Amino acid sequence: MLTATGTKENPWRLKTPPQTSEYEMYKVEKDGKEIIVCTVGKTVLHYDYRCIEDLHAMLIQNGDWMELGSADEQKPAKEGTVEAWGRSPENPVGGWYGLKKGLRGRFGMYIPPLLEELGLAEVEHNPRNNRMKAIL
Repeated sequence: MLTATGTKENPWRLKTPPQTSEYEMYKVEKDGKEIIVCTVGKTVLHYDYRCIEDLHAMLIQNGDWMELGSADEQKPAKEGTVEAWGRSPENPVGGWYGLKKGLRGRFGMYIPPLLEELGLAEVEHNPRNNRMKAIL
């Protein structure tokens, strides 16, 4: 019997866009809300699960490659990047998709490889300045 991928028992095993670090993600329900748990070493981040569908829709609308622009929560995100969109008051949730205060950033580092794994996006794997675009 096969176990679905993306569960706590069988998480998605991913690599950052530059392919330099490995991490795991899985979907879980917390306080009645579906979230993504992202474990990087000993650090655990949480993202709103709807970010997958919302980011894919935004990338389709964008229609071209978009820079990832990963940044910690305490640092400003470069305008026009996936990271900036992931914390923008203009996105569908009206702000941060990251849910743990102090650890809400790095959206542009950890979510794009998940969309790639799910077949929803192409992601570049250069040492720096990676981009992504939607797969229709």
